[in-house]
Amino acid sequence: MLSEERYAAIVQFLDEKKAATVTELAAWLNTSESTIRRDLNTLDEIGKINKVHGGAMALESRISSVDEDFESKTHKNIAEKKMIAEYAATLINDNDIVFIDAGTTTQTLIDCLDTSLKTVFVTNGIVNAKKLIQKGFKAYIIGGQMKLSTQAVIGAEAINSLRQYNFTKCFLGTNGVSFESGCTTPDLEEALVKKEAANRSYISYVLTDHTKFKLVSAITFLELNRACIITDKLTDKRLKDSTVIKEVGV
Repeated sequence: MLSEERYAAIVQFLDEKKAATVTELAAWLNTSESTIRRDLNTLDEIGKINKVHGGAMALESRISSVDEDFESKTHKNIAEKKMIAEYAATLINDNDIVFIDAGTTTQTLIDCLDTSLKTVFVTNGIVNAKKLIQKGFKAYIIGGQMKLSTQAVIGAEAINSLRQYNFTKCFLGTNGVSFESGCTTPDLEEALVKKEAANRSYISYVLTDHTKFKLVSAITFLELNRACIITDKLTDKRLKDSTVIKEVGV
């Protein structure tokens, strides 16, 4: 069987079964596991499947409409978030007016800010607003509905509140970044707040660790060509042709 025929067969198998191990695919195609691993690497690189430890998954099986709660996210990928936040903090200057999105990576950004900065901050993050004030910054929190699970202010009032501002920079969190779908999040109302903040900003930075690449959530809030992505390491090389990427961990 030619490699192209194996690729098509693997994609079709995953479309039907949603996931498969290397052993299953090798037995089904009557070929070696080393050949299957090479095939999965190639298919993952060209964006046809999602390679996981010991096998692969169909692309659509990773689309999510569920958001983790704030507390759970706080304890994940701490070292990666710190590296990303430390670099992002160097991009903020005295004369900036900055929007900081709700989220755990953006919260870490606040921890890394130089307290001598004469910057004005606006946020929709409940925890973020408290941290900014405690550090002595001039800070505003937008009005609107409070969402407990993500500690965010959302809704129509939040969007109207954002329309008062023109930001030099915004720093946004994301649940997923993919070549096909851009920057995504599960909640429509949170997505609309992120989108409005980006629309009001001269530069939009998306802060994400490597685990978010190739993940897709239900709502796209920012296209790749409008985002500057700061990450610990890029695991989907196709994105380099679509947006600005800064890898801080390599």
